Amino acid sequence: MKVSRLAAVGALAASAVVVLSSPAFAHVSVQPEGTAAKGGYAVVDFRVPNERDKASTTKLEVSFPTDHPLASAMPEPVAGWTSKVTKTKLDKPIELHGQKISEAVSKVTWTATGKGVEPGYFQKFPISVGALPEDADELVFKAVQTYSNDEVVRWIEVQEDGQEEPENPAPVLTLSEPSEGGHHGSSAAEEASDETENASAETAAPADSSDTTARVLGVVGIAVGALGVGYGVLAGRRRTTDA
Repeated sequence: MKVSRLAAVGALAASAVVVLSSPAFAHVSVQPEGTAAKGGYAVVDFRVPNERDKASTTKLEVSFPTDHPLASAMPEPVAGWTSKVTKTKLDKPIELHGQKISEAVSKVTWTATGKGVEPGYFQKFPISVGALPEDADELVFKAVQTYSNDEVVRWIEVQEDGQEEPENPAPVLTLSEPSEGGHHGSSAAEEASDETENASAETAAPADSSDTTARVLGVVGIAVGALGVGYGVLAGRRRTTDA
């Protein structure tokens, strides 16, 4: 009886863990590939799980933030899906890296050309975005997920500070502080190149030294050999005279 009770309690506890943890995996979310630094560009993945047992996800619409507009969005091709980037004119142009931008990305739509995201699976939709704002810690992307049975789930609820997570939270991209030297990597590449050249020079130095040494030894060997031959000739002449 005690064993069966313990087994029942364990089963209930495991079920509770699954139920409590499942919402964390059921949301449409956005995560950077690496980091999303302020003022730079980043590749981010919109992750879409299928929450239905008898329907597939066939469409994803992601609305871009209007409070911090992004001028560029370049989706990576995804097999079995088409993508469309929609831009709108800004009421007030913004300046990015010394250039005035009069339009920004308002929405990106992915549409399945086949079965879509089937039950029990999830799909990643990578996209390069930028330039990321320098005066924000996060960006909110509202998403709409459409199923093959025409059901629509709107992931558009914004998380409020100090409040519980909403039922259908909007995907949020957390921005990191820019690293030293900004988002440019040319200086690091140059340093790596310099280190490689220095290493090659250091490796070549012993080879040159050994080659010089070999030449000197060769010359010395020839001289010693010549002296030996001369001594042998003189010794032969003395023996002949003595005889």
